[in-house]
Amino acid sequence: MSQTVTDTLPAQVLRFTVHGPFPPTLASSTITLPKLDRQQTGHLRHIHNLASQLDGEWTHMGALDPAQEWLDAYRYQLATMAYAAGAAHYHHLPVLRGLFQELLLKIIHKMLRREVWGYWYLTSQSGKLVDPDIKELRRPWADPVVRENIMYSGHLLLMVTLYAMLFDDDRFDQEDALTFHWDPVFWGMGPEKFSYTTSTLQQAILNQMEQNGWAGVCCEPNSIFVVCNQFPIIGMRYNDVRKGTKVVDGVVAKYAKALQDRGMINGDGLFAHSYAVKQAFTVPAKNVGFTAWAAAFMNAWNHDLPKMYPTQSLGFITRVDPDRINVNTADVAFTLRRLAKEENCDVNDLAVLARARDIASLSPLPASPSPPFPLPIFGYVVQWVSEVSSSPDDLAGLLNHADRFLGPTWENGGLFYPRHDTLTDKDGNWTQVEPFTGNAGIAYARLNVPNGQRRMWDAPWTKADVQGRAWVDGVGLGTGVDFLRGGWDVGVGGMVLTMSTWHGGDVSVKPVVKGLKEGLYGIYIDGHLSETRAVEKPGDEVLLEMVVGAKEVDVVLKRAN
Repeated sequence: MSQTVTDTLPAQVLRFTVHGPFPPTLASSTITLPKLDRQQTGHLRHIHNLASQLDGEWTHMGALDPAQEWLDAYRYQLATMAYAAGAAHYHHLPVLRGLFQELLLKIIHKMLRREVWGYWYLTSQSGKLVDPDIKELRRPWADPVVRENIMYSGHLLLMVTLYAMLFDDDRFDQEDALTFHWDPVFWGMGPEKFSYTTSTLQQAILNQMEQNGWAGVCCEPNSIFVVCNQFPIIGMRYNDVRKGTKVVDGVVAKYAKALQDRGMINGDGLFAHSYAVKQAFTVPAKNVGFTAWAAAFMNAWNHDLPKMYPTQSLGFITRVDPDRINVNTADVAFTLRRLAKEENCDVNDLAVLARARDIASLSPLPASPSPPFPLPIFGYVVQWVSEVSSSPDDLAGLLNHADRFLGPTWENGGLFYPRHDTLTDKDGNWTQVEPFTGNAGIAYARLNVPNGQRRMWDAPWTKADVQGRAWVDGVGLGTGVDFLRGGWDVGVGGMVLTMSTWHGGDVSVKPVVKGLKEGLYGIYIDGHLSETRAVEKPGDEVLLEMVVGAKEVDVVLKRAN
């Protein structure tokens, strides 16, 4: 079965050989394009494995909260997997359009399933936790994006605009492209359908931002969180690029002012936990989680985030070994921050860390309502560090910690970190993992690059970029082949693909290279000239055929000067 996601019949596929002026060999040293490592390809394959499950199956994705209300819910996992795949395509494997288009479509398909958004009917009624002044529940509604619930609608907007930007495909801006079917079997007044496009989804979000004085859209009723409003803002930027508009410029200016006016950036540099709209009250940060998660994506448009990172991260992460960084629990971290302020202590001194742990064990944080389930702190922090830290050693240190203490697991060629409910071991090493961190958070961090979100904001792919780039179709992760390279290499002066199978067996693959400029091309396999092909007119395609196994195969497509 073909792996292509194109809808039209292929153009003329060129399979004839033409002799031309190419050297018989290419030294492997001429390939300078970095390869994805085994862990990065493992994360991509795990995302593919989860996205390829039959509808209704959610293996390894089961959330702690049975009602899908909490922070490891399907929507957060799916969205972060989409961002991880998008980062991999944009930053690492830009010519593999067909593969990533298929993968993103699968993830978005799952995002539109009722299991993912159906929680909103009950949540829309509000409650004492989010609105202590409420006297009676509100009348519920099923439409998950018409009002509030930016924790779903914001992610959906970024997912579909990211898709449009990467693939020059506006399918989600067509009538009924984003349709929510509310059809419980045994209760209700009959099926309902709520239909949106990318444009109408964005407008619904903009209307609510304006109603809230541009401080953002509520997630749960009466509750605005900084982090959840970052995703639709990035989505608006991509939509502007598609349509030639400048909506996001005005939004960012008004949003940044509203954050300051409502005190949503605390004096200690941390972002507020939330803002209660009816009470006009800002809830201070309870840990580093929402600051880390917000900063990982706010860095797209707010270039102060890297400068804020040392202050924001102070005490929350500690280098405990030369090559390992641990995440501290909130009570230990806030104790470290207090010691740094009052005594000018070096919070990275392991003796100070030990002292802070002792103090925290004897003097716990002031009593406050505990969250019903653990927060995905490690997953938030590792995404943040991957984006804003100026030292690559910080991300490497966190990933080394994950690989030693979070139980890395391989299944069907995919890498993930299975659920573990204990917060730390007896020595204070972070051990807790929930599905968001294990399936998506760490994967995103490994596939991101420093300032990755900012790079995509500053230089999103335009229609001209996508249409003017040669790309590969006809391959996908469903074949069992992993792709370590997929881009244009300056050193070799051509397109490079590097492939191997995750299971070690041999697989016949037939990549189709599209969008090549006219000219004569030499095709090298593992450094040896295999054949030459002529692209005689626009629309001609080059079909490659090879067997890929456990040993990496390098394919180079080089145009004659």
